[in-house]
Amino acid sequence: MSDATTVRLARGAVMPRLGLGTWPMDDAQAARSVAAAVEAGYRLFDTAENYGNEQGVGQGVRDAGVPREELFVTTKFNAQWHGRDLVRQAFDASAQRLGLDYVDLLLIHWPNPGQDRFVDAWRGMLDLLAEGRLRAVGVSNFKPAHLQRLLDETGELPDVNQIQLSPYTTRTDARAFHTEHAIVTQTWSPLGRGTELLEEPVIVDAAKAHGRTPAQVVLRWHLQLGLSTVPKSAHPERMRENLAVFDFALTDAEMAHISGLDQGEQAAADSDAFGH
Repeated sequence: MSDATTVRLARGAVMPRLGLGTWPMDDAQAARSVAAAVEAGYRLFDTAENYGNEQGVGQGVRDAGVPREELFVTTKFNAQWHGRDLVRQAFDASAQRLGLDYVDLLLIHWPNPGQDRFVDAWRGMLDLLAEGRLRAVGVSNFKPAHLQRLLDETGELPDVNQIQLSPYTTRTDARAFHTEHAIVTQTWSPLGRGTELLEEPVIVDAAKAHGRTPAQVVLRWHLQLGLSTVPKSAHPERMRENLAVFDFALTDAEMAHISGLDQGEQAAADSDAFGH
């Protein structure tokens, strides 16, 4: 089985469904990894102000030697820039570090509802979008209640919400809200933390059945749920392995068994209490 490697976002941009995450790489490692990933076939790269590697990601994009318009670059900004005019400062600083004229997707990294300025930040992002500095606008770690506030107060919703999601944290309610409102769910930490998830018997068994690695099985699970994802790897061989998940399919039973590993919403970071 094969399926689309890209998804068209609500505002028209076309985004690869599987990209390269870059946390916690430093600039030098990010530059090498992005260039190697482009050679391996990646076209989506995910960074953030908070990662401290935007300069390296931008260098990797330039070193890769492919036209800029063929690549999709995502970055995110921190809580200190939550304000309509402050977002422009955050974007200008990120674009300068990246060495890019535009960013494909800008995300509010965390809602930080305690300071109650994420709606103002969202308005600033819509301004940048209208000016052509962005191709898409999104958020990260927003709960349905946060998204509903954006809709209620601005009439606009993000193209993408990037959230912590894996078989241990399936985020059923968030995914349902996203589907209802044409928001693409993109997942961070898709393989869980450490090696525990990849050692789960249901995942190991599926990997053996399909002649794949446990990581490939988990990434395939994400794709079959209709998700986009950005696994991190600095190893070219593993990069290629992570990308090679569009040519097989898990059975309905395997999908159900893997989803059955869910530990509930409490297993994910609480974005009402945590954020930067």
